Amino acid sequence: MPSNGRRIVFTGGSGKAGRHCIPYLKQQGYEVLNVDLTDFPDPEAGVFTLKTDLTDSGQVYNALTSHYSFSDYEGPNNAGPPDAVIHFAAYARNMLVPDNECFRGNVTSTYNVIEAACKLGVRKIIIASSETTYEVCFGQGELNYTSFPLDESLDVNPMDTYAMSKLCGERVARGFARRFDADIYALRIGNVIEPHEYARDFPAYVAEPMKRKRNAWSYIDARDLGQICDLCVKKDGLGFQVFNATNDSITVTWPTRQFLEQYAPDTPITREVGEFEAPLSNRKIKEVLGFREQHDWKKYVDPDGQ
Repeated sequence: MPSNGRRIVFTGGSGKAGRHCIPYLKQQGYEVLNVDLTDFPDPEAGVFTLKTDLTDSGQVYNALTSHYSFSDYEGPNNAGPPDAVIHFAAYARNMLVPDNECFRGNVTSTYNVIEAACKLGVRKIIIASSETTYEVCFGQGELNYTSFPLDESLDVNPMDTYAMSKLCGERVARGFARRFDADIYALRIGNVIEPHEYARDFPAYVAEPMKRKRNAWSYIDARDLGQICDLCVKKDGLGFQVFNATNDSITVTWPTRQFLEQYAPDTPITREVGEFEAPLSNRKIKEVLGFREQHDWKKYVDPDGQ
């Protein structure tokens, strides 16, 4: 099938983030094939799901050279590799399966997807890393962050299995980007918030802010994550990159510096921060990719609870 620059294979598209990212990408004009073990949750969305075990490299190679729908059989060409691969499929946290299975599944699937994509000539790959690599989210005991704002230049050393699996994925991406001179961008995704979760969850986040320490008082709207994926697909020539994928604002009503000095007094603040800047900084993705959030949490929740 000849490439028009608009064909994406999206792994894990039936999950919490993917179910919002794929519709956004389709609205931008992409053809998207969902590669997952479960069907896309919205049957009206027109998303075809190819059931694939990503820990089986043979299945991965086949999935990356698959038709996107039955109508593709009507054309003159056989299926070929996509223009971009977005890999979100994973065990989404610890304690869904035993730790060794979480590590095996996440690392093996990420390796298989990156290897197959690179060897098939795909030049743009985006993978889901995680906020958990900044060590606190699933770390053992009461931990402090290294410094604020958290940015991509920090040396991270998580102790939990899920975060280690994500860090391994970043290292695989870095190596293959060098070997194949490809663009592979790893998104350290913040706590994903779906539209219905604002009214349900954010009042408690504001009232009891220590509930959000594990998320560094930051978040990413699932729809804004779709925009980030689109920007990554469009931005060429960066090689291997790590980007924090978060929205702009801290998830409390206090100014950021004032809040951090009171609630995280043992963590140094290493630069000037915006008045309500998220501690998990998205400065790089704004400056390099041009990300502009559309879904500030305060649009959906009254910060004063009224």
